[in-house]
Amino acid sequence: MASPSPATPPVFPALPRLTQAQAPLTHQVEVVNEFGEREHVQIPAERPLTIYVDKRELVTLMTLGAQPELLVLGYLRNQRLVESVFDIESITVDWEVHAAAVRTRHGIARIEERTASKVVTTGCGQGSVFGGLMDEVDRITLPEARLTQGELYGIVNAIRLKETTYKSAGSVHGCALFQGEKLLTFVEDVGRHNAIDTIAGWMWMHTDGSTLESDASSAHSGPTQPLDVSAGGLHSPMSGADKVFYTTGRLTSEMVIKSAQMGVPIVVSRSGMTQMGHAVAQQLGLCAIGRATNRRFVCYSGADRLVLQPQLALSPVVPVAKGGAPAD
Repeated sequence: MASPSPATPPVFPALPRLTQAQAPLTHQVEVVNEFGEREHVQIPAERPLTIYVDKRELVTLMTLGAQPELLVLGYLRNQRLVESVFDIESITVDWEVHAAAVRTRHGIARIEERTASKVVTTGCGQGSVFGGLMDEVDRITLPEARLTQGELYGIVNAIRLKETTYKSAGSVHGCALFQGEKLLTFVEDVGRHNAIDTIAGWMWMHTDGSTLESDASSAHSGPTQPLDVSAGGLHSPMSGADKVFYTTGRLTSEMVIKSAQMGVPIVVSRSGMTQMGHAVAQQLGLCAIGRATNRRFVCYSGADRLVLQPQLALSPVVPVAKGGAPAD
């Protein structure tokens, strides 16, 4: 009797193939200072990136260009044009033509209808969201999560000590993803909406079980490599349940909604919050903390998620020497 044939191993979907397009992040220009002296300074680069989905032009983003593939992936995710990272076959960025070519596995249903209505949002670089994004708010349920005041101070301090394009050239926004006080990834771009989209794409390409360097996907270090799942096992995109999103920009409705779509229930900003951002955060039960510098902050909504430790507010802040390190 013939022996039974071995069972066919399950076939798991592959992560999208991403190029590693590189472009200079700053540009040197000559200026005249307050003494009438000429000197050279660095300013952030800004370049257009036109996204084509299955050869159909979708939108042009103005970006620093640090991690364009992740920006495109996160943009598609946050616009709810794709439901899963596995819907994307590849993203190819070519800076010679300033284009990103997205190839999907099965196309995007009703793409013309879903992208017909577009709302220009507030903020540097003017982000845009497609009409109907607010309709998604009622479908979002955020996980239970807590953040201690000590962890909040740790987050603020980690950003304060970090070497950034902003410190060397200014004129950019920074966004970061934390797990407690641990910095998982940091992104800078000309608009905060680009930075949060890049983080959304980064989360889709990584899992909670992958090994992450705290600054591996910063503008200075280049993107991290995602977890290799080719050897078997289904890729489970990173959860936002125990994460904190940080931004240097103000918390608008767009930023609040995108954070919630990523499943991140706590957001921290160095800046303030808009009225619509506040209304959406309250509706979602999202913890929104603003004006977070040194030992100061205000919690606009979701204060039940913040574990207060008022005595820590009296602790002195360690000065930072030039270069970002704590002063001796």
